[in-house]
Amino acid sequence: MSKHETRPREKRQFPNNPSCPVRDVLTPLTSKWSMLVLFALMEGPERFSSLKRRIDGISQRMLTVTVRQLQREGYILRTAYPEVPPRVEYQLTSLGDEVVKPLCNLILWSEKRHEDIRSARTVFDSQQD
Repeated sequence: MSKHETRPREKRQFPNNPSCPVRDVLTPLTSKWSMLVLFALMEGPERFSSLKRRIDGISQRMLTVTVRQLQREGYILRTAYPEVPPRVEYQLTSLGDEVVKPLCNLILWSEKRHEDIRSARTVFDSQQD
């Protein structure tokens, strides 16, 4: 229904509980580090140390927390190989691959509009003084 129609429509609610699919699914998915890990894994399996090097600024602890969360959500798979020294790789599951594809548009958009956003911030911040 468009905003010009006369019949009132019920606005979507976002309750703060697990029954809200938008909050339940998107909150862990869209955290700063989660998205970067998912984007890094788009190019194929990665070892933990490789992920850490590729994601500048993430601590070892935060990367550990993030990959566990993404694994719990079903977006990535952790594979431990019985070698000496032990080797562990992370890769996208089919669910992870599915969710990353539309998020690629967000990457492209953010690269394209980065300067516009920075300019808007500058204008806003200058008006706050």
